[in-house]
Amino acid sequence: MQIWSVCEPAPDRVGVNEDLVIAGPDFVVVLDGATAPAGVESGCVHSVVWLVARLGTQLAIPLLGGSRAPLGDLLADAILAVRAEHEDTCDLANPDSPSSTVAVVRISDEQVEHLVLADSPVVLRGPDRRVTVLADNRIDLLPEYTLESVRRWRNQPGGFWVASTEPKAAYEAVAGTTERAAVEVVALLTDGASRYSERYGHSWEELVGLLETGGPRALVDRVRRYDGDAAVGAFRGKRYDDATAVLCRLPLPR
Repeated sequence: MQIWSVCEPAPDRVGVNEDLVIAGPDFVVVLDGATAPAGVESGCVHSVVWLVARLGTQLAIPLLGGSRAPLGDLLADAILAVRAEHEDTCDLANPDSPSSTVAVVRISDEQVEHLVLADSPVVLRGPDRRVTVLADNRIDLLPEYTLESVRRWRNQPGGFWVASTEPKAAYEAVAGTTERAAVEVVALLTDGASRYSERYGHSWEELVGLLETGGPRALVDRVRRYDGDAAVGAFRGKRYDDATAVLCRLPLPR
């Protein structure tokens, strides 16, 4: 599997990157930590960057070891392990405890497995050029986006789910498998890069095409230009965000 990636902080937060990419011979993990709003007390002495790094490490260990356990089980175990690392120092019942999105792809000779938790989509393209988007858009379905509303619906039935302190969130992820022969290209994105389609209106086919012709660098650079040019009030959320784009080209099945 050939892999190309870019993972960089938002231009207005240079030096603080809450995204993370970890890749091995047959897997890719992408995480996007949720930036804490100003004035919100998380109850945790650790930063979002700490959570993302620890969660990524706990996911990578079994994947590098060749575990074939379901991805949901691996994520639940990772959340539990990170929880144990700071349950004696932090208030893990606080709903604003640091959290992260998760996107994982694992490749075998027979199938391509995926797990997507919150807004870091996975995009597959087959030999027939058909593009399939594997996304978890539940945060987009909230009735409102005040701090209190997001807090109330985070990791709750009928709301949205993220990787934080509750291992049960792992089993709420969008997960499944695709026949290996039906996939030749895989892209994993945080929302700072996927906004090329989700915010700025390009098709997912165009996004994959740009990744192939210019690589992840071209996609992130294009998004940065759009971010800078966007009119005030033309978008929800932050103008800039950390941006991660990963392009994987799979070898022909054996």
